Amino acid sequence: MSNKNPIGLFDSGVGGTSIWKEVHALLPNESTIYLADSKNAPYGQKSQDEIIALSIKNTELLLNNNCKIIIVACNTATTNAIKVLRATYDIPFIGIEPAIKPAALHTKTHKIGILATQGTLNSALFHQTIALYSDVKVVEQIGYELVQLIESGAMHSEKMTQLLKSYLEPMVSQDIDYLVLGCTHYPYLIPQIKKIIPNHIRIIDSGEAVAKQTKHILEVNNLYNTSNEVFHSFFINNTPEVMQELVGTSFNVDFKVF
Repeated sequence: MSNKNPIGLFDSGVGGTSIWKEVHALLPNESTIYLADSKNAPYGQKSQDEIIALSIKNTELLLNNNCKIIIVACNTATTNAIKVLRATYDIPFIGIEPAIKPAALHTKTHKIGILATQGTLNSALFHQTIALYSDVKVVEQIGYELVQLIESGAMHSEKMTQLLKSYLEPMVSQDIDYLVLGCTHYPYLIPQIKKIIPNHIRIIDSGEAVAKQTKHILEVNNLYNTSNEVFHSFFINNTPEVMQELVGTSFNVDFKVF
């Protein structure tokens, strides 16, 4: 495998671009291929078998484009499919889990909130994680419709504001002091979330940790790109406008509909 080969990322849609941004910021000399399976978003309300099948399909496309490692930039796909992917393919996979650990270790009220998809909150991996912190109350909230609104370009709509208030205000009333974002779409909502929750509640997402783990995996596998050739390709099976708006076009980037 060539070191020049790109890092692959996939998500159920455009949300994983929040992870891509962190990876690109930390590893600007690495090429990337991002796959947005927006036509099948959200994954959070699908069965585990469906999520595994879609994750395999996404992986195959990235491997066909010579990716050297793959970031599963989707909490739902990670919690439901990454064990199967690692058992099936001889390539490093980096997964994304809700950042329960830092919240649980630092909470002063012993109450933390998590906003995530149904697929993530129902997964065995999630329940195994929260079981490690039995002295902390985890207030769970499914983010119904949030992914669909972001995917449709309605991120700043009145409906989004009303949904966020209906999800967050009951969590605040239970005295949480950390809010964990358990979906890669949700970091794009942080400015709106901050208008709803008190300033003392800290918001945590997984982006920076995933970027650091990606750097570590490249290092231990001796996969750093040492050439001067860098490119970024974004594949989407729906209209690309929302993704173009989120990613921007200020560098060498190519958007493709597949």
